[in-house]
Amino acid sequence: MSDRDEGIVASGSGGSKKYAVYVDDNFHYRDESERYKLGEFSSCEEAVRACMKIVDEFFDKDFDVKITYEELYGGYTMFGEDPFIVSDDEGCFFSAWEYAKEKSKKIVARNAALRSRRER
Repeated sequence: MSDRDEGIVASGSGGSKKYAVYVDDNFHYRDESERYKLGEFSSCEEAVRACMKIVDEFFDKDFDVKITYEELYGGYTMFGEDPFIVSDDEGCFFSAWEYAKEKSKKIVARNAALRSRRER
């Protein structure tokens, strides 16, 4: 699976461009007063890594091994943070929701494998 499939494009050239990362709160959808600026980065790759880290923090919990994809991804879209990149580099893009979909699928698959091993 490519980075593009996971909602990530880190093809920006870097150079003197600035990449600002802002973070919205999914619980307060469209409420810009809940938005904060995480920081500015000198490359697209750094900005994407910062965004991924924000999403990863939501998933760095011990979820019930029986949690479904719908429950996990739904929990993220309701309560997780939604980082995004603002830059004049049109080639730099990050979709937190697409990345969260892939993370959710991986966690559910891992948990299914764990359940399968425990049942043996």
